[in-house]
Amino acid sequence: MSGEALAAKVRTLAPSMTRSVQRVAEAVVSDPAGCAALTVTGLAERTGTSEATVVRTARLLGYPGYRDLRLALAGLAARRQSGRAPAITTDIAVDDPIADVVAKLAHDERRTLADTAAGLDIAQLSAAVAAAAVARRVDVYGVGASGLVAQDLVQKLLRIGLLAHAHSDPHLAVTNAVQLRSGDVAVAITHSGSTRDVVEPLRVAFERGATTVAITGRPGGAVAQYADHVLTTSTARESELRPAAMSSRTGQLLVVDCLFVGVAQRTYERAAPALAASYEALAHRHR
Repeated sequence: MSGEALAAKVRTLAPSMTRSVQRVAEAVVSDPAGCAALTVTGLAERTGTSEATVVRTARLLGYPGYRDLRLALAGLAARRQSGRAPAITTDIAVDDPIADVVAKLAHDERRTLADTAAGLDIAQLSAAVAAAAVARRVDVYGVGASGLVAQDLVQKLLRIGLLAHAHSDPHLAVTNAVQLRSGDVAVAITHSGSTRDVVEPLRVAFERGATTVAITGRPGGAVAQYADHVLTTSTARESELRPAAMSSRTGQLLVVDCLFVGVAQRTYERAAPALAASYEALAHRHR
C-alpha cells in the first residue's frame, strides 16, 4: 500500500474509529519513519494508547499484525521524498482572493479523487458492474447532492440502452423498490451511510431479492447492511464555506463514472449503437 493509499484509508475510516485508534492511525501516516522504528510498546506509549489498540489499528488498516504494519511503514519511509513543498491548505477564508479559492478547491478536488480511487475495492466494483450489465432494470436512490449524482448515473445508463430510474422522493423510492426482484439492481447513494430516505428503499430492494449496491463515504453505516456490494468514497474534510455536500459529490461522481464505463464495456455491442443513436437524436439541439 502506498503512502497516499494508507492516508486515504485512514481518512475514510476515521469517522468510525475510536479516538485511541485514530491517534495511532494518524501517527503512522504523519511519521512512517518514526513509527517504523518503534516497537508495539513504543508506539503505544507515543500515542498514549495500549499495545492492544496498536495491534487493532494495524488490523483495521489491513495488516495481519503490527509487525506487518511496521515493515510497510519502513518501506514507505524509504520511498518518501524529502524536502517537498508544504501542501496547499484547503481552509477557505471569507476574504480569500478568488485565485486562492480556485487553487484550494482544485487541490481538494484532486485529493478527494485520489483518495476515492485508492480506497475503491475493485472486486466490489467489478461485481456491481457485472450485475448492472445484465440487470432487467436499475433503480438509483439519492437525496440532496447525492440525488444529483443519482440522476447523473441514470442518464448515463439510459444513453446506453439500460432501463434505469432515479428516485429522490422517498415514498416513490419505496413504492418502486417493492416491485424489484432477482435480476434487478438497486443503487443507494449516501455520503453519511445513514440517510433514512435512501437506506429504507435499499432495504426493501434487498428483501425483494434485487442485487443492491451502496456508494457511501461511511462503509460502516446503516446502508451497508443492506448492500451486496459497497463502493466507498473519500471522506473529505468539511469547512464553513465548503460543505460536505460539495466534497462528497466529487468522489461519488468518480465512482458513478467507473460503474458506468464498466457497464458500457461489458455491453459494448449494445451500448455503442445506443450511444450513437442518442448523440444523433440530440445533435440538432447543439447547432
